[in-house]
Amino acid sequence: MDQGIEAQAVPSVVAGRARGGRAEQQDACICLHDPATDVRLLVLADGMGGDGAGELASAGVIEVTRRLWGQGLWREQPGPLFLETLCQSAHAELRRRGEGLVGAEPHSTVVALLLRGRRACWAHVGDSRLYRFQGGRCLGRTEDHSVAQLKVARGELAAEAMGGDADQHMLLRGLGGPQPPQVEHGFAALRPGQSFALCSDGVWERLSTDELGRLARRRDLRRAMREALAQAVERGGADGDNVSLIFARIGWVQWWHARSARLWARLAGRGMTRAGDVGMRQV
Repeated sequence: MDQGIEAQAVPSVVAGRARGGRAEQQDACICLHDPATDVRLLVLADGMGGDGAGELASAGVIEVTRRLWGQGLWREQPGPLFLETLCQSAHAELRRRGEGLVGAEPHSTVVALLLRGRRACWAHVGDSRLYRFQGGRCLGRTEDHSVAQLKVARGELAAEAMGGDADQHMLLRGLGGPQPPQVEHGFAALRPGQSFALCSDGVWERLSTDELGRLARRRDLRRAMREALAQAVERGGADGDNVSLIFARIGWVQWWHARSARLWARLAGRGMTRAGDVGMRQV
């Protein structure tokens, strides 16, 4: 059982992963930040497919994310369109990586969050989740594309019991299959004190929503992330799954900078760029 945690961070964001009880690490995540615009892109993938294909798949999702970010496509496209492009491009990359493989097929889940200005947008395929909190209160989470989630929708299973259900790992959507994936999208206005948690099923099966909410509001996000992953690994035991987690927080400074940038853009569009004009107009 491996509790060695690999971590990465950008301003107001921390991420980490650990192998848990598995021989291979099939989870992958990436946090990208543009200092000039304060835009953040967070992506987490949980690979599967047997015989090393899971690791190949999640690495493919991260490679595509890096490439699209480097190309600056997020500057040109609306947030949801960019995330759709990311998911479909990752799917195509996994199909390409699967060509010629025998006895293995690279598939992956994905959950992605774009924080830009005063707005968040996200997309997901599979059972890797995004949670949104205000303080410690959960405002909502993504719904898994799994048989277990269908059971919850039908009233056959309590949402809290999904992690232990026999059908939890039977996914209805994923990247790398024979058909292009149907990507699910969401968006919200950002508020100070909001936080986000993106995680693989190895985390949410072991930690409750309340536990994630309490950890996400901790002052020291890096320590909170490490504590969350260590708990998930310990509870998973010798046969526990890989675990990966990203915490992101919206602070007052970040929110105010986004508000100020939006204000100046509106004023510039109206030709009101003089300092004296700012205090004379309500916005």
